[in-house]
This record gives sequence, C-alpha cells and structure tokens, in this order.
Amino acid sequence: MKGINEYKTVGAESASPHKLIQMLFDTYLVRVDQAITAIQAKDMNAKGIATSKALAIVGGLEEGLDLEKGGELAENLQALYRYVRQRLLVATDKNDIEALKEARELIFQIKDAWDQIPAEFHFHQG
Repeated sequence: MKGINEYKTVGAESASPHKLIQMLFDTYLVRVDQAITAIQAKDMNAKGIATSKALAIVGGLEEGLDLEKGGELAENLQALYRYVRQRLLVATDKNDIEALKEARELIFQIKDAWDQIPAEFHFHQG
C-alpha cells in the first residue's frame, strides 16, 4: 500500500494492523492541515505535496479494505474513501479550503470511531 510506505522509515512495520491504521489516520489529518495552511500561505508547492500524501494515504486505506469479509461496512468505507479522494482533488484543483475541511472532517469521524474500538477487538497479524 502506498500510504503505508511512509511508515517503513520509522519502524511502524512492527505495529499491529490496528495501530498502523490509527497512524495512517493521524498522518492524513496532519497532511490535510498542512494543505490548508499552504493554501492560506499561497504556497502551491507545499499544498501539492501535502495533498498528494493525503491522497496516497486514502488510497492505502481503500486498498486495505477486505470487501469480501467486510461486507456492507467495507463497501460503505470504500464509497467514503472515494468521496474523500474526490474532495481532495477538487480542493487541490481549486484551492478550496472548505473541500479540504470536509475531507478532513469525514476521516476524523472514522478515526474517532476507530480509536474507540476496545483492545480486545483489535485485529492482529498472523
């Protein structure tokens, strides 16, 4: 997954899958915040870099979905990730801060729910 490659340099490959997804969500939020700040500062290069990294993370999250085992929930997440990706593309094309804020809030809501999953329900590699 493209979004996961960012973590290989910090040793996250040893993190549990649950923790890795938390890290992806956290980094995504940082990247969107960076894109918003860059647009405000009129730094289009920084905006492009931050948005590109946010898009890669969303792509990685989508690639990680198991549509066969995940059923309707995985399908709903796939639709959400595709919508978020579309909003990120609009945001970068039009320097639309509101589209970035929407894309940030949608993933923040998923991250918040993810963070509340009790440890006994975390999935593990194996």
